[in-house]
Amino acid sequence: MGEGADQLAFLLSQSEPVALPKRGDLLRGFVIALSHEGLIIDLGLKRDGVVPRSDLEKVPDGGASLKVGTEVAVMVVDPIDGEGNLTVSLAQARESGDWLRAQKLMETGDVVEASPTGCNRGGLIVPFGRLRGFIPASHLTDLPRDLDEEARVEFLKRLIGRSLPCRVIEVDPRRQRLVLSERKAIRTWRVQQKASVINRLQEGEVRKGTVTSVREFGVFVDIGGADGLVHISELAWHRVENPGDLYKSGDEVEVMVVRLDRQANRIGLSCKRLLPNPWQAAADQIRPQQILPGCITRLADRWVGVRLACGLEGTAALPPSIPEVRQGDRVSVEVMTFEPVNERLELRLLDEHDVPPPDPLGRDLQEKEVTTA
Repeated sequence: MGEGADQLAFLLSQSEPVALPKRGDLLRGFVIALSHEGLIIDLGLKRDGVVPRSDLEKVPDGGASLKVGTEVAVMVVDPIDGEGNLTVSLAQARESGDWLRAQKLMETGDVVEASPTGCNRGGLIVPFGRLRGFIPASHLTDLPRDLDEEARVEFLKRLIGRSLPCRVIEVDPRRQRLVLSERKAIRTWRVQQKASVINRLQEGEVRKGTVTSVREFGVFVDIGGADGLVHISELAWHRVENPGDLYKSGDEVEVMVVRLDRQANRIGLSCKRLLPNPWQAAADQIRPQQILPGCITRLADRWVGVRLACGLEGTAALPPSIPEVRQGDRVSVEVMTFEPVNERLELRLLDEHDVPPPDPLGRDLQEKEVTTA
């Protein structure tokens, strides 16, 4: 016996004894009689099974190789036909190899190619060996939403003959149901493709890609068969409130690979690390006690965010002497702590009494150090 037969035997051995067989049941028995009308099969039940001559004609050799005592697999066609017989089929049982293959594919999640041969308003009909499978319209990736019935059928007709990647998602020989999904196959393919890409990537590598999705927490970029995430904190050196202000789907971007999680199948990317670093650029320009102009960018309970002219953003406590500020207000600040390596900038918000008076010689005192009496 081959592997398929062994699997079928195992499948049959796992089944509970069938006292009242039903249509679609797979049974095993022995040939006990042959005639011009067909075969009689001992199935170990109260009644023997009858294989009609018309069914024998569907098997490769017309049943010529079968003899009394030969063990065969059959499928129940009619538990009680018009003459009270238990009608079974050798031909349909041979299809059980396709059912076993479909079952294995469903368990492994492997992707197969299928070419639709027909359609109805619910989806596509696809051949699977000697079986007929079905892809529901809801499991097609490119089916537009909100189509009326006529437009949907026209769309489905255009897919006939095309090769589609599919995953088996339901196998029910008894009900003759074999359901496949293109949507889940595409998802599986993307996961496999991403794992392949991750294995070839190195942190620090620079790739060109295309923005595929813009979310509130960042943007996803396809870098050649795999999507990576540019977190909102890695979009730009300045604070970004809305990633959609910088990018939209379809934009071509250049990114750096900054994190690889092969176990979780995740890729972390960065746009800002390919741009000039304003913290490094300002390392020799900003120093503690310096007074600089800025603009209020964020408001919290007792602190504010302030952006300097160089593009850096720091934080400052809101002193009691300045009871109210608004976003966009122009202010003066004193540099309290500046750590370019740690990207840390702490400021002190100055009121009008803290700002030095204009220099009578016309020099700009906004970038002078605060002097104490």
